[in-house]
Amino acid sequence: MNRPAAAASRAWAGMAVLALPTFLLGLDVTVLYLVLPALAADLTPSATQALWIMDAYGFLLAGFLVTMGTLGDRIGRRRLLMIGIAAFAAVSVFAAFAPSAETLIAARALLGVAGATLMPSTLSLVSNMFPDPRRRAVAIGVWATMFAGGMAAGPILGGVLVDSLWWGAAFLVAVPIALIVLLLGRVFLPEYRNPRGGRLDMASVALSLTAILPIVYAIKHVTADGLDAAIIVAVTVGALAATVFWRRQLRLRDPLLDVSLFRSKAFSAALAVLLLGLVGVGGSMYLVTQYLQLVEGLSPFTAGLWMAPPAMAMFGAAIGAPLLARRIRPGYIMGGTLAVSLIGYVLLATAGLDAELPVALGFAFVYLGLGAIAALGTDIVVGAAPAASSGSAASLSETVQELGLAVGVAILGSLTTAVYRSQLAVPSGLSTDQDAALRDGLSTAAAVANELPPGLLVDAQRAFTTGLNIASAVAGLAIAIAAAVCLRMLRHVPKLESAQPDAAAGVAEGSTTL
Repeated sequence: MNRPAAAASRAWAGMAVLALPTFLLGLDVTVLYLVLPALAADLTPSATQALWIMDAYGFLLAGFLVTMGTLGDRIGRRRLLMIGIAAFAAVSVFAAFAPSAETLIAARALLGVAGATLMPSTLSLVSNMFPDPRRRAVAIGVWATMFAGGMAAGPILGGVLVDSLWWGAAFLVAVPIALIVLLLGRVFLPEYRNPRGGRLDMASVALSLTAILPIVYAIKHVTADGLDAAIIVAVTVGALAATVFWRRQLRLRDPLLDVSLFRSKAFSAALAVLLLGLVGVGGSMYLVTQYLQLVEGLSPFTAGLWMAPPAMAMFGAAIGAPLLARRIRPGYIMGGTLAVSLIGYVLLATAGLDAELPVALGFAFVYLGLGAIAALGTDIVVGAAPAASSGSAASLSETVQELGLAVGVAILGSLTTAVYRSQLAVPSGLSTDQDAALRDGLSTAAAVANELPPGLLVDAQRAFTTGLNIASAVAGLAIAIAAAVCLRMLRHVPKLESAQPDAAAGVAEGSTTL
């Protein structure tokens, strides 16, 4: 085998290793969806504690992405990945045997911090391992597919494990994955770091956390609590900290975040498209999974089977879009695929009861759009950064996508709840508990279905479906805007061509291989 072919084979073997922590990260986002009832029966958390058990992981993950992305540029991306995956496995064992709700919340928070080391490390290593733009785009497509695949598999795997073992088994999945990565990572993953990276500015770290964490908190809790004083204060504090952080980065010689990347219109536009696209996908996934189980009455396993075609559509788009981008400009592919995905939002906006097939088909079109923008949009963001700053660019891409998911669930979930409550006519004569459960939402109404008068649960399901319809129409509007941004702002991004020798050499000069 000649040297270029051997190097390519080694890079794809490394990609297979990186796929494992990427899948694990997506899995941990959703694995507790079906585990929470069994967990709650054992640990008896309060309503607030249950919310933090679910949210602490994503909360800390989003907060530390920027810091960890830049730290990887400083100390080495493979090194940070190895430290992070070992920590992730250790904390997963701690979470699996947590004796109390408070302990589990702490474990979930630590998992978020550990997860923040993995996301930018895996994506920046992909960028470094594949200097050829065409192969890099395909590799990023695989990376995006593995993360989304983990999210899709989370509820199904969690349900199977809690049925056959116990709720803690859902966390132990991380252990064998971590062992494989630790064993094979040093064999197939090269080390890269920025040889000119300065010291980590701790003031910038503190400002980035103060900017991101309050905003993520506000987004996650506006759904449950509505717009109150605490959320307004959180947004205000986050916005002020973000302003100070931005100005500080402009003054520093070695900034935590290279804000000069935003001078590229393609970079900024791709981030905007990823944000809008994930708003639509995040909200739709949240609502569709509820529809299949609470309206159609499907079991978690059967609902998971209905989600398989959307996952295949996303996989096809994520792999096919980079290949198509060798002949057509990426902006046109992203804009065109998002336009096609509007079919899905129309199907969701017009679905009624007993419509699992139109809903699953609609979500397949939604996921089709995600596959294209996740592969090509992420590639544009990471490809716009010099090799020495790819960790910083990767962390920005992931932060935007995490925010998009959170915003989608918050906005579309709140809108659906508001429509549900406005559409549902609650009859008199119900007990206080029945009345409260019915007004709260479809999930609580379904929990007391046997106690409700005949036909009332169907009315609640119909009201929820109307909320799904309206929320899907709003999401479709956001996707239409994202498609227009692609066609307007990204149309000049060139087709994916093979890297020139001097470009590949530039990558090598900007990194250190150990």
